[in-house]
Amino acid sequence: MTKKVLMVVTNHTTITDDHKTGLWLEEFAVPYLVFKEKGYEVKVTSISGGEVALDPNSIDEKSPDWAEAEEVLKDTAKLSKEDAEGFDAIFLPGGHGTMFDFPDNETLLYVLQQFAEQGNIIGSVCHGPAGLVNATYKDGTPLVKGKRVSAFTDAEEKEMQLDQHMPFLLESKLREKGALFEAAENWTDHSVRDGNLVTGQNPQSSKSTAEKVVEALED
Repeated sequence: MTKKVLMVVTNHTTITDDHKTGLWLEEFAVPYLVFKEKGYEVKVTSISGGEVALDPNSIDEKSPDWAEAEEVLKDTAKLSKEDAEGFDAIFLPGGHGTMFDFPDNETLLYVLQQFAEQGNIIGSVCHGPAGLVNATYKDGTPLVKGKRVSAFTDAEEKEMQLDQHMPFLLESKLREKGALFEAAENWTDHSVRDGNLVTGQNPQSSKSTAEKVVEALED
């Protein structure tokens, strides 16, 4: 059977009036291509559907190899509760946009809960774990409680000088929810797999995070 991966990306585009954000391209494109190269079926959805805005800063470093992945972002399906069924893994790329439209999105929280209850693979990178902060099992236990997790660190957020504009600090919030948070040096590749949960620290961790999702799927 061909493995199926559900990818969910942000549609949120602003941090402040003069600071645009969106999806961080590398965190989507690199995992997308890793999954496609493995022959997986990939469905790309976003919180509100349609064209996905990219963080302008993420376009500066883009690779010509990502054209196929970028094309998919021109018209995405809106995430729905039906997406809770029929996939082997879910993957949440980051970008600061996720800090605003992931944490309280009822559909995303429902889908993540179903994935967790079914023992499916949950992967996310950088700010993507913003989707995990309020995700729980049916009994209310946070998905990240007692799990080894990484994500964009408070130190990286402060270095970017965006900490004061965020609704919360991602590392701090994950720790609050009981995650066993693991951080490496700022801007170094660091990804963690704890059972069916795979998380990565920053854009530099996009490939290793996707590869750990593949490992989990192939186990």
